[in-house]
Amino acid sequence: MNDQYYMKLALDLAISTKGQTTPNPSVGAVIVKNNQLVGLGAHLKAGEPHAEVHAIQMAGEKTKDATMYVTLEPCSHFGRTPPCSDLVIQSGIKRVVIASTDPNPRVSGKGIEKMRKAGLQVEIGLLKEEADQINQVFDHYIQTGLPYVTLKTATSLDGKIATKEGKSKWITSKEAREDVHYFRHTHDAILVGVNTVLKDNPSLTTRMIGGGKNPTRIILDTQLRTPIDSNIVTDLQSETLIVTGSEVNEARVIPFKEKGISILKMNSPSINIKDMLMEIGKRGISSIFVEGGAEIHGSFLKEHAFQQIITYIAPKLIGGRTAPSSFGGDGIAQIDDAINLEISDIKRIGNDLRIMAIPI
Repeated sequence: MNDQYYMKLALDLAISTKGQTTPNPSVGAVIVKNNQLVGLGAHLKAGEPHAEVHAIQMAGEKTKDATMYVTLEPCSHFGRTPPCSDLVIQSGIKRVVIASTDPNPRVSGKGIEKMRKAGLQVEIGLLKEEADQINQVFDHYIQTGLPYVTLKTATSLDGKIATKEGKSKWITSKEAREDVHYFRHTHDAILVGVNTVLKDNPSLTTRMIGGGKNPTRIILDTQLRTPIDSNIVTDLQSETLIVTGSEVNEARVIPFKEKGISILKMNSPSINIKDMLMEIGKRGISSIFVEGGAEIHGSFLKEHAFQQIITYIAPKLIGGRTAPSSFGGDGIAQIDDAINLEISDIKRIGNDLRIMAIPI
């Protein structure tokens, strides 16, 4: 066994909680003494003990002169829980191997400094890239105050999201649709436009085998056309936030508020994507899974307001000059202005292909 082996184990623990710790990061910790595993821990939910606490409690007296492997720098400040760096020092651990430092510039390095001053051997950077990948949402949110935006599309091989008559059920396979529910589970919110609500009356919930976390539902609805009896209003499955333009009459808002629906009225008659994201970020939502239609996706494309795109491609041909594609709006005029992407993952899901990419 070596350092890399134990850090990979800590990373696996962190991955297992992805999507359930928001607004906190996913963190895993492992304690080893005399080449024996004596403690394991993962942060399970915001407000509950951090990964280091769980691992130290499991190890008990065996922490003395042991080595801790942790995926993120132990915190050094009082939040909902006491500083983990203090607990590590008090436990008698003599060596701490850290994958990545805290991305918050106000606290980054302070936990490391505190442990080193106490005489602990601290090493940084082992499997840092893998650790940063796990917490890319947290890193983006803590550094910008804006939610991490993932655009999701599902198309035929020729890039169509529906037929010329607007039929789209189902372009992709059952396996691909099940895969989508995992991403709903790992995001704080799911976003669609009002046209999706009017056409499909969706629930926008997570339907994973064994359950999953339902995201907050965000509906972009400039004129508040969402039916008061739609599923997102009446089913009480998750919080719902409807974003409207400034000209919506307050009398129309009241019935929604009476049903527990939050209304975010923007300062202009139309919804500006960047302004909307700023307001959403202030509400503590750190990630959004955008499943809107072509016009919604076109709005995010126009503003370059996304950090990741996930596309499911089905081996089908639809054709038709009027059949819609993934992105509507005016589009980009010059090829030199196109948004270049770096493919981060390609995987076969059922009979479909899933491509994940990030803008560069």
